[in-house]
Amino acid sequence: MLSSRPTSSPGCPGRRRRCWRARTGCGRRRGSQRGVEWWPWRFRLMRGGSGMIKTFAALAALALSAWLQGAAAQDYPAREIRAICNYAAGSGADLIVRFYSDQLSRLAGKPVIVENKPGAQGMVANEFVAKSRPDGLTILITPVSSTVNLARSLFRQLSYDPQKDFAAVTTLATVSFTLAVDAKKPIHSIQELVAHLKAQPRQGFYGATSNAGVISGELFKSMAGLDTTYVPYKANPNALADLLAGQLDFIAFDSTWTLAQQRNGFVRILAVTTARRSGALPEVPTMQEAGFKDYDMTPWWGVLAPAGTPRPVIDKLAGWFNQITNSEEGRQFLARSAFDPFPGTPESAARLLNADFERWARYAKMAKIEPQ
Repeated sequence: MLSSRPTSSPGCPGRRRRCWRARTGCGRRRGSQRGVEWWPWRFRLMRGGSGMIKTFAALAALALSAWLQGAAAQDYPAREIRAICNYAAGSGADLIVRFYSDQLSRLAGKPVIVENKPGAQGMVANEFVAKSRPDGLTILITPVSSTVNLARSLFRQLSYDPQKDFAAVTTLATVSFTLAVDAKKPIHSIQELVAHLKAQPRQGFYGATSNAGVISGELFKSMAGLDTTYVPYKANPNALADLLAGQLDFIAFDSTWTLAQQRNGFVRILAVTTARRSGALPEVPTMQEAGFKDYDMTPWWGVLAPAGTPRPVIDKLAGWFNQITNSEEGRQFLARSAFDPFPGTPESAARLLNADFERWARYAKMAKIEPQ
């Protein structure tokens, strides 16, 4: 039974205040009665348990966690960093990863080791990083849109969750993909390529090594009404060898790699996949200009870490990568590689990552790609 009457605080003799308390004694629980303890710093409902103590403990734990994360960031990196690449050594993707890794090593003061883990359309590297320790010492430098965003459209079952198992660090650049043919062939436009393919038995063959390459080729096939056969490759040089040997009719690769091969006289780039022309290839038309009105495929590169990586470490990495992208050396490298700089923040990268799951699923559907 409860009553309200003036009483004295045991901790402050002579001090009187009105409060609700149990007749059976202040600050004690008996049966289903409720009481309120006197001491202001321990003010709590007895039935509810030690709420304030739990709150203090939680705040202390948060403070300790923040302190530990801050200390970890100050010491980061304690040893070498592993930069994982989804594609084989010598590919266009490999060139990008190695440039950023070399620059990162200078800023971080520790070696940055590039590990190439090609296979399963980039999923091998994704899984490796997703399941790595979240300490910032294993990172994925990747064309995020075509390796992570497209994952669920390519595979029914994944051993990791592409939306939950990564922490976005930052964006790096955007890049166009290209459709290219053997430079010795008398094919100088997309329309000439379409006519050539329709004249071939089985309407020819094309090669690609990446998800974005497959999307580029399949969108082209779908919009042109072709039934050209896709031939998968793990490494760009193998596809180039088959193109020059006449076993492929065209290839769908990133502009970084095809631009280098065009400069060497091996291929001729017919079109880029982006809505606007590439600054590095101003003479090459877009697929839209070539007559494919709704064709717009613009992959973006970024940096991901395992989910749970401390935020101070994420911020430190983001700062370093943006410093590289914004540097004169970085901008010159990206221009030579047919990339457009696209620096960002962990927040902007996370927003783009989440938004692009739907966009790339739509691309896969347009290209009639069924998950395996």
